[in-house]
This record gives sequence, C-alpha cells and structure tokens, in this order.
Amino acid sequence: MGAESVPRREVVTGGPLRADGTAVSRPAPPRPGRPDPAVRHLMRRQLRAALTVTGLLLALAGLLPVLSRALPPLAGWLLLGVAPYPVLLAAGAWYVRRAEHHETTATAPGERP
Repeated sequence: MGAESVPRREVVTGGPLRADGTAVSRPAPPRPGRPDPAVRHLMRRQLRAALTVTGLLLALAGLLPVLSRALPPLAGWLLLGVAPYPVLLAAGAWYVRRAEHHETTATAPGERP
C-alpha cells in the first residue's frame, strides 16, 4: 500500500478574485428605507381589506357553535360540515377582487386616477 496523493484542500473565505488578485466589485444592495407613498397607500388599503374579511370570517365562525346548538342535530351537522365552505369561497373571491382593484387603481394619497 503506497501513499496516495490527496489533493490539498483550499479554504475559501472571500468572494471571487480577478486574475490580478483584486476582489470583484459588486453593486451595493439597496438600503432599506421607507417605501414610496403610493406603495404604502396600496399596502394600507390591502391590509384594511384583509382585516375586514378576517373579522367577518371570525365572527361567522364564532356563531357556528351557537347556531349548531340551537338547531336539531342533523341540521347542526350540516351547518358545521357544509355551510362554511361557500362562505369561505365567497370571502376569498371578494378579497381577491378587492386586491386586484386596489392594484389597478393604485395612486398616491391625494392624487386622482
């Protein structure tokens, strides 16, 4: 058994280098700052729509146990197993329409489209 030649490991601690040994310059990453007022306005409008639909769904979900208790057993099971899905579908469709509407009509506050 002879000594096998094993390639020497190199430790890489920096970025790529040019042929002359100097580092390759990269553009600086964008600095985080305040977004454009139009973007902030759009984000506020979409947040308001999201919180509205979330609040309505939570209120309706909170009423389900009360309603299922007041109804006969079969109707209660149908209420819990079937009724939430059309409501969720309608709420999702409404939210998507609102978000698309907000994006197409996005302008800065105080400006008219």
